[in-house]
Amino acid sequence: MKSDRERLKRAVLWEPVGQERGVRCTLCNHRCVIDDGDLGRCGVRKNVNGVLYSLNFDKICAANPDPIEKKPLFHFQPGSKSFSIATVGCNFRCVFCQNWQISQAAIESGRIDGQAIAPEHLVEAAVRNRCKSIAYTYTEPTVFMELCHECGQLAKKRGLANVFVSNGYMTREAVDFAGDWLDGINIDLKAYNEDFYKRLCKARLQPVLDTISYIAQETNIWLEITTLLVTDQNDSEDELKKLAGFIVEKAGPDVPWHVSRFHPQYKYLDSIPTPMSSLERAYEIGTSAGLRYVYLGNVPGSKAESTFCYQCGRLLIERVGYRIAANHVKDSKCPYCGTKIAGYKL
Repeated sequence: MKSDRERLKRAVLWEPVGQERGVRCTLCNHRCVIDDGDLGRCGVRKNVNGVLYSLNFDKICAANPDPIEKKPLFHFQPGSKSFSIATVGCNFRCVFCQNWQISQAAIESGRIDGQAIAPEHLVEAAVRNRCKSIAYTYTEPTVFMELCHECGQLAKKRGLANVFVSNGYMTREAVDFAGDWLDGINIDLKAYNEDFYKRLCKARLQPVLDTISYIAQETNIWLEITTLLVTDQNDSEDELKKLAGFIVEKAGPDVPWHVSRFHPQYKYLDSIPTPMSSLERAYEIGTSAGLRYVYLGNVPGSKAESTFCYQCGRLLIERVGYRIAANHVKDSKCPYCGTKIAGYKL
């Protein structure tokens, strides 16, 4: 039988601190200082005798093909399949989490369940299912970076792209670490007020803004942004104007903004689903701010699921839920007026 240490995966992005075998994790912006024998805030990284280990490297809790539109990524290989994988764990404590059964399991129960599947087998499964990418999703990919890194490198060798669906709390060091193999990312910009992040997510706003700015301005990673609109929490007109203005100024008008409808989940049940009027107001605020691609999510059948040319207004990519009904984009351009349409292999 293997020892505990042999079953663990040595973590990336950490440094020793102090004289008592302490370590500082530099993977996310909590930058946890972890004493010997203790866990980080994510519950899946442990200091063992002064060395930081990943506890979830070979604990796969989800592995299946999805439409890339489900991430959501609308300007990244539209109409393709992405092989989605996840392990247990998260560095946030969102009370409205949509995937709380797996994201919060390590914290609430101390259990890190999953099936041991080698990275090469995951990549092979992606190829076998005719996927064009691997998505690290459902939970926070930052906290299973070791698995992402090994899969990501193998995927690139097989001609596959790699994408994150993330809360954006990763450090600049983590973005740089993934830079050689990460092709796209959707970041949840959950709100534009510090109180929301502190009270409902147990995190801070500024690191997320910094990550978005850095990825948009300093890397070649394709970026899209999602905001889950929670009634009376992050949906005021003033806040949405500030949020949309930030995206335009720091990320650019070509970054798609997905405004998603909230449904009560997890510990946040005393609310109502987001009214359509709030979603439509956010859509108008985004387009008025200068964003060229604003989408409404979790509202199947809405016209705002589809992509239109921001210059001539013609329908370019027609979506029905996660299905592409028509894609008229040619060589990343509008076929009607020649305007360049931003994206990754449209």
